[in-house]
Amino acid sequence: MEAIEQYAWIGWLAIIAVFLVIEMVSGELTFLMLGVGGAFGLGAGLVGAPIWLQVIVAAAAAVALLVFVRPPLLRRLRRGADDRAFNVDALIGLAGVVTETVTAMSGRVKLANGDSWSARVRGDRPLAPQTPIRVESIQGATAFVTTRSTEEN
Repeated sequence: MEAIEQYAWIGWLAIIAVFLVIEMVSGELTFLMLGVGGAFGLGAGLVGAPIWLQVIVAAAAAVALLVFVRPPLLRRLRRGADDRAFNVDALIGLAGVVTETVTAMSGRVKLANGDSWSARVRGDRPLAPQTPIRVESIQGATAFVTTRSTEEN
């Protein structure tokens, strides 16, 4: 048991290294907090604490960091995230106009952003050229559209 206590610092370094590597892959700050908790256990061992106290110090520090430090850090990291839709999701709800008659099988529309898309309409009623439309959904390279009301124009 004396040898374990004497060389516990090697175990703590290994645990810290493993947690930091896992943190680099995950990026959620959980394993970073566990690694810092391990550093507290290492520190306790370096000042001469018995192994059971080192484990308690490491566990308490890790739990405290997970509860009190991780949530504000995550909020701060995500504070500047752009929550706007992009790519195909940004086209949903976009206005446009029919350029070639749109039926349940085919058609073309020009969207407000300047893109021209193949389009379909749900149902049997075709849309004539110059009809104002709104994009309901995108499936593959096809926009499913509906007519726009006069209030939306």
